[in-house]
Amino acid sequence: MRFRDLCVATLGAAVLAAPIVAAPALAQNEQFIPLLVYRTGPYAPSGIPLADGLGDYLKLINARDGGINGVKIVFEECETQYNNDRGVECYERLKGNGPTGASAFSPFSTGITYALIDRATADKIPILSMGYGRADASDGRVFPYVFTMPATYWSQADALIQYIKGQEGGSLKGKKIALVYHDSAYGKEPISTLERLAKEDAFSLSLFPVAHPGLEQKATWLQIGRQLRPDWVLMWGWGVMNSTAIKEAAAVGFPMDHFVGVWWSGAEPDVVPAGAAAKGYKSGAFHAPGADSKVHGQIKDLLGSEVSDNFGTVLYNRGLINSAIMVEAINTAMAKYGNKPMTGEQVRWGFENLNLTPERIEELGMTGFLEPIKITCADHEGGGKLMVQQWNGESWEVASDWIEPNRAPIRAAYEASAAKYAAEKGITPRDCSKVE
Repeated sequence: MRFRDLCVATLGAAVLAAPIVAAPALAQNEQFIPLLVYRTGPYAPSGIPLADGLGDYLKLINARDGGINGVKIVFEECETQYNNDRGVECYERLKGNGPTGASAFSPFSTGITYALIDRATADKIPILSMGYGRADASDGRVFPYVFTMPATYWSQADALIQYIKGQEGGSLKGKKIALVYHDSAYGKEPISTLERLAKEDAFSLSLFPVAHPGLEQKATWLQIGRQLRPDWVLMWGWGVMNSTAIKEAAAVGFPMDHFVGVWWSGAEPDVVPAGAAAKGYKSGAFHAPGADSKVHGQIKDLLGSEVSDNFGTVLYNRGLINSAIMVEAINTAMAKYGNKPMTGEQVRWGFENLNLTPERIEELGMTGFLEPIKITCADHEGGGKLMVQQWNGESWEVASDWIEPNRAPIRAAYEASAAKYAAEKGITPRDCSKVE
């Protein structure tokens, strides 16, 4: 979406040459939502559909509903190129925009999320790190301004091992599982969970880091395919690393139906470049694939030719859901504070009291597309479920039922890790029994 389109979408005005600023009479009744995007740089093929989905849903809310309870949404993109320093620059540039400042930030990068947590906490602006970032930020007692819904990488690792265990008849004893991962904070997030599960389920875990951007993997896959010969391979990749891995796996004859990526390794840009070799490849997901839900029809009908060319793709859908959760948090906040532009602190309250019930999901036109989420003071993950999807050569299709992660050990791990963080930072965890 280009800047000129944003003006039309957010202001509903014809003054296209002006910046995204409303006329003075309207400026005090607008909710500003910053969009950190990466339409350029090495991860642009994945960043573009994400950004398109983010913007199209916000345009839908303005066009269909006149904004959130009558408050128009104004949004502005800032290009990060998936770079931590640029992400911080974008945060500082946009945090004060609008009559009440930024509603919340969605960095769409684990590295940028890590870099912003202290800043956003000091500024009282929430961070929605939807399915990425610090898994231990799910402990809202220590991280009051960070929300990890609907599930974290630790939950994803648990769910994928559950899926593989089911495919193996209920036991992983003696099996070999390899993890191919982006050698960054993002890629390393599931390792502790997988190591714990390897001990519990008696499988061996082998780790294979891949340096950014991930184009050099031939030696890795020769080792996997010719020497280790694992029963299953998991992948925590991003961008061109994913399609490169699929091509190299096919080259050494590794079966695609035993190759499962994290949800950021399961989109069209990951499989289409690999051609026929990608058929059968699987990935995790926290929403259904495709464009069959009611909300997709509404976007297509209302936005017409303005709808992105990436409409209905996996990452477009993920951006759409991110904006939907953002809007719902603002809507929840307005129910308490009134139908006016919300501050970051008020939106934080909205996130912490968010309850996406099946009935509300139906009202949003997302039944079957997204599972229920309920956030509390202590739990910023929200109990989301996961599924496995599979590439059939032309499109993604559902390959499993919804999977409930084993919450008790994961929650214990969140609390232990968050407690260490709190001790390092001198943070006194909140007493959630005293939070309204």
